[in-house]
Formats: sequence, C-alpha cells, structure tokens
Amino acid sequence: MPLTPEIRWIDTPEALDEACAEVAEADVIALDTEFFREKTFHPVPALVQFCVGGAAYLVDPTVVACTDAFRRLLGEGPVKLLHASSEDLEVFLHWAGVTVSPLVDTQIAQALLGEVPAMGYQKLVEFWVGETLPKDETRSNWLERPLSETQTTYAALDVIYLLEVWQVQRDALERYGRLGWLEEECRKLVDQAARDEQSDGQWYLRQRQLWRLSPRQIEAYRRLTTWREGEVRRRDLPRGWLASDKLLYGIAERMPENRYELASVEGMKPPLVKREGDTMLALVREARHVEEEQLPMPPWSPMEAAFKKRYKALRQVVGREAEALGVAPEVLLRRRDLEALVSASLRNEPLPMPEGWRGERLAEALETVLHETSETS
Repeated sequence: MPLTPEIRWIDTPEALDEACAEVAEADVIALDTEFFREKTFHPVPALVQFCVGGAAYLVDPTVVACTDAFRRLLGEGPVKLLHASSEDLEVFLHWAGVTVSPLVDTQIAQALLGEVPAMGYQKLVEFWVGETLPKDETRSNWLERPLSETQTTYAALDVIYLLEVWQVQRDALERYGRLGWLEEECRKLVDQAARDEQSDGQWYLRQRQLWRLSPRQIEAYRRLTTWREGEVRRRDLPRGWLASDKLLYGIAERMPENRYELASVEGMKPPLVKREGDTMLALVREARHVEEEQLPMPPWSPMEAAFKKRYKALRQVVGREAEALGVAPEVLLRRRDLEALVSASLRNEPLPMPEGWRGERLAEALETVLHETSETS
C-alpha cells in the first residue's frame, strides 16, 4: 500500500526560496513536472514537484515564477533525478530558463539494466520497491485549481518513490560496472535538450521516407520543415495545427508551381492555402533554383539488396551484444544509427561509428562485418 505523503504546497516566491534552502545540501533531489501542451508547441507548466526525502514540495508555476535560488538548484547543486525526462527538461528550459544538470534519468538507468527500454514510472516502482501506485490522475487536468487531494498525492508519490528506486538502481549499475554508462547517457540527454531548441533545420532528417525523394524534392522538404519549425515555435502552436509532416512531404513530392497545384496536394485545406500558400510556394520555388552541387544527398534506398545485406549483418552484431548484456538491442544502437552506418559504407564515406561505451563494445565488430559484407556484395 503506497504511503501517505507529507506535502508542502508552494505558491509564493518566498516559500520557494525557503524550500530551496532546506534542500540545498542534499546529494540527490527527485524532480518531476505536470504540464499541458495540447494547444501549444511549448509545454505549459502546471506543477513542479521535488523531494530529497521526507516531505514532497509541490510548486504552483501558474502563480510563481522561477526564482534565482531554484534556478541555481536546477542548473548546479545536487544530482537531479527524473524519470523519462525529455519533456520535463523542456518545461524547465522554458519556465526556469536553464538546462537541468547534473542529471540522472531512471528510465535510462533501467534500460541499461534490463530488456525493457522504456519502462513507465508505475512499473518501475512496482519492480524495485514492490508498491502499486495509483494511475487515476495520469490524464488529469493539472491546470485547474484547486487541485484535488488525489491529484496532490499522485504528484507527490511521483518524486518520493523515485529516490528509493534510484538507490537500488545505482547499486545494480555499480555491480554490473555500468554506472559510467548511465552518466555518459545522461550527459548526452542534457546536451540534446539544449540542441533541440536550435534544431529547426534538422527536422527533415527524421522523415523515414526521405529516400523516396529526389535531391531537389528533399531540399524543398527541408525548407518547408525548417519554416514550419520556426513558425510553430514563434506562434506557440502544435506542429499539426500549422502543417503536418505528411502534408509537407506531399508538397515536396508534387513541387507545386501555383495555388491550384498546391490545393490538389492530399490533406491541403483551402484555409491553409489562403493563409500560407504563398509562403509554401515561395519555399518550393527557392528549392527549384538551388544549384545541383548544393542539393542534399538522398539516403540510400533500404529496398536495395546491398543495403538489406549490410543492415541485416549489423543487426546481428547488435543483437548478439544486446543478448550478452541482457538489454534491448535498441539501447545499443537505434535503427537510424544502423542505417547511417550502412549508407556511409555503401558510399565509401567515413563510418559514423558509435562512441563512448557503445563504441568500446561494438565498433570493432561493426567495422569488421561491414568490411566482410562489402567484399561479398
């Protein structure tokens, strides 16, 4: 039966600074957020929770701006403990204006300890602590006030048990010699959170069907997604409210020259043509006039036999190592990493080998198998 937490509600800057002073000497602080983002690009903070043992502090960010004391606590000071932290890092970046560091993500820690790469918080607590936490408030409206007792209890338990989970996870990671792996992964996560704010021009690379487009179509798609990413941030709108990836891909495929052709793209609605049509057509027109040597190189087709052969061989290497370590293969290398290796190999380009602990475990075997499969292709 989950414990009944002690809760400190914080709704003034003075109370937040006092709480920061109380936890400043802690080695580890558990953190979490509740937020709302159905109608915005940036998450709207609704609650910030933290705990170092004992009481859980619940901060109401709808009435309290982040103070300098809490900003220092987030960006310096003790290790910050979060679970599945990517969106929480966005919340802190926009509410507090800082990147959370140093950081430990317990979901990543669990991925390095077992075969479930994305275990949820409730299952994690049940696995390590043996407690079954309530799930009733998972999709609660965290912006309404006052919060119910059920909501505040749920929010407090999200940080209280995180400390217990981390104690046993840390011991297990040390036994397996993987604590350094986790530190490396969490540093990369913090760096990625900062880069994501500046990655408007790289969104197009996430499109898995990019290989179907010509270089000029890819350039059109790149320009369209770069424009969309900048606009949704500026207007604070969800991507789909302006233009979905599927729609922008369809525009790049068709390369329309006028509003009539633009309107015929699948998914294109008349109001969007009216509001944004001229801008979209201008971006396509720009792509038409880019010099050939400046166009992006398309990814290698995954349908070709040579690609399939090398990709399969790499997957086998990763699968064997994952089985030996007792982790999921995607924890070692993601599909896009394997595809990047294959494409570079086929083009005789420098191989984007994994670095750090992954490189130590995999690089030599990956390079060997790529060499062997290239000789028999």
